[in-house]
Amino acid sequence: MEKYELAEKDYNDGMKYREIAEKYEVSLNTVKSWKKRYNWFRDSGAPHLKSVHTKERGGASNGNKNAKGNKGGAAPKGNQNARTHGLFAKYFNDEANEIIGELQEQKPEDLLWHQIEIQYAAIIRAQKIMWVKNENDETKAQTQYGFGESGSDKYEYQFAWDKQANFLNAQSRAMTTLSNLIKQFINITNEDDERTAKLKQILAATDNIRARTELIKGAKKDTTMLNALIDVVNGGDGSGTAEIQSETTRNDSPAND
Repeated sequence: MEKYELAEKDYNDGMKYREIAEKYEVSLNTVKSWKKRYNWFRDSGAPHLKSVHTKERGGASNGNKNAKGNKGGAAPKGNQNARTHGLFAKYFNDEANEIIGELQEQKPEDLLWHQIEIQYAAIIRAQKIMWVKNENDETKAQTQYGFGESGSDKYEYQFAWDKQANFLNAQSRAMTTLSNLIKQFINITNEDDERTAKLKQILAATDNIRARTELIKGAKKDTTMLNALIDVVNGGDGSGTAEIQSETTRNDSPAND
């Protein structure tokens, strides 16, 4: 049996969420998500632990109609929770189901915020991985090893302008994705959300960088334009990305005569 099936039996026996979480070594939110996902419903005849002070909870006042028309813990007619989550349980492992359970506790704007953080981190990290030092930056990779007298080795070369062009294309796509995520976030959040102001600044910077990138991509690929291209992408000419590259890295570039 799966963990959530065993946990449901314990829940029906009157065990509390925290005790179930400790028993099966999962988070409290995971147990709550199991209850919601698989529609756990504790029978009225199930035993209750002494720590649950049911008698101290006063009943509804005489004439109270809050529960009128409520049939009990049943889901609304047409509710597909059991069907949907049963599908997850069938095709996903426990780890994936636990992640899905955690996501159910998140608001849409929080999920978008996490995506923005991940995308922005990837863009910053790409600055280091795809860094082109100067116009003489060349990469040589062996693609084939020769055997015997007739065999020969083969190599693949990547020149500075090729690497920089690939970098620009990748960054342009990544920044477009980031901009779309930011716009979605701003549309669904309130103005008083402190994250909104920060994202508007990032959005303005990414739009500026993407516009400059498109202009440079259309230019002739020679070493003269490459110098200008590297300068723009990595902080020169007011692109707004100067803080991305460290001073040590930037000093590696040769000074113009």
